[in-house]
Amino acid sequence: MTSAPEGIPGTDQDVAAEQLADKLGIEITRWDADRLVGTMPVKGNRQPYGLLHGGASAVLAETLGSIAAAMHAAPERLAVGLELSCTHHRGVTDGLVTGVCTPIHRGRSTATYEIAVSDEQERRVCTARLTCFLKDTPKG
Repeated sequence: MTSAPEGIPGTDQDVAAEQLADKLGIEITRWDADRLVGTMPVKGNRQPYGLLHGGASAVLAETLGSIAAAMHAAPERLAVGLELSCTHHRGVTDGLVTGVCTPIHRGRSTATYEIAVSDEQERRVCTARLTCFLKDTPKG
């Protein structure tokens, strides 16, 4: 697993093989609650004009933000996405993009992160903001 679901608090191992992050080739390269970093190839994630698909950038952003929120929330709470916004700044046609996720707000019931996605020349491709709702872990 490229995004190591066994390391993400509260994940369901029965659906681990179905992760969209794996299908897009997302790899987490730095597991840190204050700065989570991941990469994704452009190849295989393009739209019909040959550019990186904006939805793929959104998946990278939500993957990083959700993992960071889950790390913050665990073990008492689980993180679920509440709102994602993305601004796409420039097109990318090849190589890898890198997402860097940093916290804006980490509270008891919500957590908000900024995710900056850049190309291999360190030019910003997309700026995203993700807010997650932190819900209590089901008692079982």
